[in-house]
Amino acid sequence: MDAELDRLEEQLEALVHLFEAQKQENRELKTRVGELQAENTRLAGKVEAAIRGVSQVLETLPGQ
Repeated sequence: MDAELDRLEEQLEALVHLFEAQKQENRELKTRVGELQAENTRLAGKVEAAIRGVSQVLETLPGQ
């Protein structure tokens, strides 16, 4: 009986360790997602500015 309880205790400790590791990874991933969303917004703004610039140049071309 003691051996079985010891085994269960070890398994529980391993499970708690894995749970804590997953929580930490989740926090890190949430931070990374936020960073990537901000970068995506910044790059989308640059693309929009480039599109506007190209459109303005195209409007100045003869034959338009």
